[in-house]
Amino acid sequence: MDPETLAALRDRLSAHDSLVEVGIGRRPALAAALAEAGCAVVATDIRDRETPAGVTFVRDDVTDPDLALYRHADAVYALNLPPELHRPTREVARAVDAGFYFTTLGGDPATVPVERETLPGETLYAAVDRR
Repeated sequence: MDPETLAALRDRLSAHDSLVEVGIGRRPALAAALAEAGCAVVATDIRDRETPAGVTFVRDDVTDPDLALYRHADAVYALNLPPELHRPTREVARAVDAGFYFTTLGGDPATVPVERETLPGETLYAAVDRR
């Protein structure tokens, strides 16, 4: 990830004390930066993944989540979230009363109501609760 993009995402998301990253995959840089900024970070994925110091990993599937993993979170976020996971991830965030932020692969539209924030090299989507 571009350092300027990483810094902008870290600065924006570090306003939250406790975060859960959905689908960390093999890109732990943002989770590490948030942990270094003093945030409590839990990273999830459907496969076992290595995470940096200060980041807790828990295996979970957002389409069949263990809500106990998310209950402490002020925000749930995901990077490069595919459209088919926008709604399930939003539902998890709603269930635990947390904010939901995500980026897409670039050409994918947001499939849930959002506010867009242009960051260096990236668009950050913040889900808007319109029930």
